[in-house]
Amino acid sequence: MILSFPGQSFFPVGHLSYTICRRPPHSSVNMQNDAGEFVDLYVPRKCSASNRIIGAKDHASIQLNIAEVDKVTGRFNGQFKTYAICGAIRRMGESDDAILRLSKNDSIVAK
Repeated sequence: MILSFPGQSFFPVGHLSYTICRRPPHSSVNMQNDAGEFVDLYVPRKCSASNRIIGAKDHASIQLNIAEVDKVTGRFNGQFKTYAICGAIRRMGESDDAILRLSKNDSIVAK
């Protein structure tokens, strides 16, 4: 005999029974709380050069913080620009060109 309740099914097997919980088809997964903050444990990054999603297992990917300096004194002004480069760009040997192109677009390096 199979007992069924909304969202759950019970399958008795001998003296053991298993429960399968199902999410209703109309419910949505909310990744933000009421304040608008992300509450997931892992939020994937995107490659700055190719816009590919950098997966959790892409151990060849890097993230760089390039400091912004004052144009007159040449001292660090407390701000930086973050670039993420995926492992595929690094394997092709294009990461140096990508970082130079991105930093020129952000006026960190003179054009």
